[in-house]
Amino acid sequence: MQLVQTLDDYGKPAWITAMVVGFLLWWPLGLAVLGYTIWSGRMGCGTRRDWRASDIGREVMRWRSGMTPFRSTGNAAFDEYREETLKRLEEEADEFQTFLQRLRKAKDKAEFDQFMADRRGGAASTA
Repeated sequence: MQLVQTLDDYGKPAWITAMVVGFLLWWPLGLAVLGYTIWSGRMGCGTRRDWRASDIGREVMRWRSGMTPFRSTGNAAFDEYREETLKRLEEEADEFQTFLQRLRKAKDKAEFDQFMADRRGGAASTA
């Protein structure tokens, strides 16, 4: 287990290196490391949600100490602030998506209008 903890401290690059070395030494060993990293979620494709941020490093996980947007920190004022901030960010994201949709529609309309104008102009010049 000490080896697993050491590799966890270094993050994904250490696990990938261990896997490559395992394949070079003896292919079943590399396959075992690959299977373990996928099964445990250490490569971001398993079920352990905590490992999704492993690109940033193990220190970030220690800093987060298990906090999620849905878990109480024990401080009511902070929890309320966090909920308001998340709600505001969701509203801003929705507004931005609406803005992007309006831009796409405007661009589509302009392109269609240009097509129709070119088509009318081309039909008039051939007649």
